[in-house]
Amino acid sequence: MIISMRLLLKWLVMTVAVLIAAYFIPGVRVASFFSALMVALFLGIVNLFLKPVLILITLPINILTLGLFTFVINAVLILLASYFVRGFQVAGFWWALLYGIVLSIVHYFLNVIVGPREN
Repeated sequence: MIISMRLLLKWLVMTVAVLIAAYFIPGVRVASFFSALMVALFLGIVNLFLKPVLILITLPINILTLGLFTFVINAVLILLASYFVRGFQVAGFWWALLYGIVLSIVHYFLNVIVGPREN
């Protein structure tokens, strides 16, 4: 029960982060709260399963760029989300790159505010 509540809270925090980041980036449009929920779910699943594989495959270029290529991977995953999730649109790669950076920052601050509470 507690694990599912934490998972639900993380999903809602990510959803709010998706909405806030989209508000600040003009090249990204989220049509509704439901679309933001689906984007958060999609990005969560893709980051869990696909992102580690992509990072492993691109490890040499990631080492050469001192980890900065991870931003490119994030942008590609955001563009993938805009392709699959109805109501979520990204104008192009550079908007996806900027959105990924802003989304990470907003998500971090929301996690600090909501943060895990130990009983």
